[in-house]
Amino acid sequence: MHLITILSYFFAMATASSPHQATPLVKEGATLQKLAGDFAFTEGPTSDAEGNVYFTDQPNDRIMKWSVDGKLSTYMQPSGRSNGMFFDRKDRLWSCADAKNELWIIDKNKKKETVVVKEYEGKRLNGPNDVWVMPDGSAYFTDPFYKRDWWDHTEQPIEIQGVYFLSKDHKTLTRVIADFNKPNGIVGTPDGKKLYVTDIGDGKIYHYKINPDHSLSDKTLLCEERSDGMTIDERGNVYITNGNGVTAYSPQGEKLVNIPTGQGWTANVCFGGKDHSTLFITASTGFYSIDMNVRGVKP
Repeated sequence: MHLITILSYFFAMATASSPHQATPLVKEGATLQKLAGDFAFTEGPTSDAEGNVYFTDQPNDRIMKWSVDGKLSTYMQPSGRSNGMFFDRKDRLWSCADAKNELWIIDKNKKKETVVVKEYEGKRLNGPNDVWVMPDGSAYFTDPFYKRDWWDHTEQPIEIQGVYFLSKDHKTLTRVIADFNKPNGIVGTPDGKKLYVTDIGDGKIYHYKINPDHSLSDKTLLCEERSDGMTIDERGNVYITNGNGVTAYSPQGEKLVNIPTGQGWTANVCFGGKDHSTLFITASTGFYSIDMNVRGVKP
């Protein structure tokens, strides 16, 4: 197991200098561990109820599983070119499968998929990228356009690169954000009241109030940074990913800690492990973890 020492210790950034943070986010003495490597490009980490972490190796069209006892296995291949993923309260695995620009729910036991969304107003989706599932089983997902080598089309199917809401019965799809350059990462608070969305094309991250009818309002800038994937901890801190590794922001937009990965691009992040207090990171060709003083949350 390869260890990467965190550069010039960043714990000072995560101390109680903020009234919103009682203790450092990263466990004292923790180092970033490279758990596995030699992938084509890692993405989409998410944990199930037990703390097993699933992530994608999209160019190789597979979903990998890192078990709570530290074993790596191939969970599903082919996987519809799965990208962003999320486990809901029923422990169902949702996947942004952009082989055919679809949103899936994958049966954990049979490893078979159900296509829940594939078009909007009669047009093929641009390419679902990331998904977050509400406590009631409804979902929000981003639909940017990144031309893929495995597609037989080159034109953007839908002019707007939007964010969508899918009703809990999976019958109604509504566009809820239409003014982003290129939406990407998405995550919400466990009470279902706030939604964070990255506009990677404009280098900004916003949060919204989720209204009772699932529309969004009160658009507020969290920070001016690009981000690919995101996750949230039990304190409400938001972890973003980009070329600088993983950076945590308080809900008020205060930068708390940076965890460099030493990779050119860090794509996504989630909490997992037996007590959900380990941060798992997908960065370029590698899969990493670091022990934290906080736990992740689920809706």
